[in-house]
Amino acid sequence: QVQLVESGGGLVQAGGSLRLSCAASGNIFIVNDMAWYRQAPGKQRELVAVISSGGRTNYADSVKGRFTISRDNANNRVYLQMNSLKPEDTAVYYCNADLAQRSVPYSTRGYWGQGTQVTVSS
Repeated sequence: QVQLVESGGGLVQAGGSLRLSCAASGNIFIVNDMAWYRQAPGKQRELVAVISSGGRTNYADSVKGRFTISRDNANNRVYLQMNSLKPEDTAVYYCNADLAQRSVPYSTRGYWGQGTQVTVSS
């Protein structure tokens, strides 16, 4: 089995910073892309940032220049450094990993964490 566990959410004032962490654990053979998504109340889940196993990154326009995604391949972890936070960044943030389990090493699929709440007050 595979589990993704996020941490680091919380309440912060506008202009502040938070760092989210996500650890993938279990019977993992390989991890490809890792990403952060978010879902605000009444809105669809949206991609915030994605990072490949080689370190290539891509960001939503709304967070470019403020958020930085990084990863630790040795420990199957992904991070999201969020600076200059705005009230519109308030959402539940979800970690996603495209990976294969050892039991099925050539079949990858996406796994989700349980989400962590980020609230930015004005």
